[in-house]
Amino acid sequence: MKEAVKKEILYDLAKTIEILQKREENDIKELEELSNHGIDDVAIHKDIDLVSITVLIYSLYKIIDSISENNYKKILQGLTSAKNNLQQNDLGKYNLDIGTLFKLIKDSNAEIKMHLHDVLDAAKIKKSAILFDKGLSIGQAAGLMGLSNWDLQSYTGKATRIEHDEKIPAEKRVMTALKIFGVA
Repeated sequence: MKEAVKKEILYDLAKTIEILQKREENDIKELEELSNHGIDDVAIHKDIDLVSITVLIYSLYKIIDSISENNYKKILQGLTSAKNNLQQNDLGKYNLDIGTLFKLIKDSNAEIKMHLHDVLDAAKIKKSAILFDKGLSIGQAAGLMGLSNWDLQSYTGKATRIEHDEKIPAEKRVMTALKIFGVA
């Protein structure tokens, strides 16, 4: 694992642990913001481990209110263990911790278990769309999240908006173009 990627994952894990130390109303908002921060890292580094952490945090954001106290504590312990194992460069144990965390999220509630697949797919699609908005191609954005181009195209075709603030009026741009081509 690259050192820059490791540093970002450790930051995300530490911040998630900090957010979850005490159950509070603003946990959901903070997890959402952290998930959005994570997608910036994915866009920069294009690393599958960052994708996993970002999807994990996004999944927590979506379901944290419905997790039992017991599973909440287990998730917090799992995050701490993952952080410690990554700090010690024990990638095998770190990967096991991440897998266990996904399983805990999935098994924490019967309703969650039914809908987690949809939540994970939605997370992947939403984060892929953000990567696409940040300038990656549809193929790159979809590939990083394990989606097909078609999955992302159908979403971005409905959800993506193009914003463009032009400082130079259209008339002046046309005149400049005509001068460049020697027509004006």
